[in-house]
Amino acid sequence: MSVDLSLYRLIMDASLIVQLVMVILVVASVLSWLAILVKARTIKLAHRAADDFEERFWSGVDLAHLYDGVRRKTDMSGMEHVFSSGFKEFLRVRQHPPHVVDATHRSMRVAIARESEDLERYLQFLATVGSTSPYIGLFGTVWGIMHAFLGLSGVQQATLAMVAPGIAEALIATALGLFAAIPAVIAYNRFATDVDRVIGRFENFSDEFVALLARQTAGRGAADARE
Repeated sequence: MSVDLSLYRLIMDASLIVQLVMVILVVASVLSWLAILVKARTIKLAHRAADDFEERFWSGVDLAHLYDGVRRKTDMSGMEHVFSSGFKEFLRVRQHPPHVVDATHRSMRVAIARESEDLERYLQFLATVGSTSPYIGLFGTVWGIMHAFLGLSGVQQATLAMVAPGIAEALIATALGLFAAIPAVIAYNRFATDVDRVIGRFENFSDEFVALLARQTAGRGAADARE
């Protein structure tokens, strides 16, 4: 008795539940790879934009001139958004020196929180795929094996050839679960570290910018006192 154990035949002969599990895992894998590509590009662009902005910021350019150029951009994001939020608040409260530093810092923290939400987009999806796919695949495997053995209930003498196709098709679900989960877990861990690194850059810039404004405010206050 010959048994066709080709991958295509095994998938087509699988039970409806196992086929449904396979479809779910394939879709999850495709979507996770799309999320990985989008996230990799987003983080790369965030680092590049931060490098470009920091180079301009520390080049000695007038901050008011830099702010005018940044706020005209329609695609402002990242460190530019953090700077713009802080400098806008600084201009609003600079007539009240005791509150300048705290108000500016608070505004920049809000901007950093919003940027963090954008950078962390899709990470939860990758974490979900990575943590649930093996169990979804395991469910398909258990169901397939159970279905294979139930098919032997009316057979007087069972042979390996009779149960091999059912067990093989069930194990495909486990393989697909791992195929979906492993890249998602690796990508999640990598991107979580990268996002923390980008956010850390935003926070360091915020602290440096607030310290710079504090020194300017203190110097202006001392000059006014001498006059």
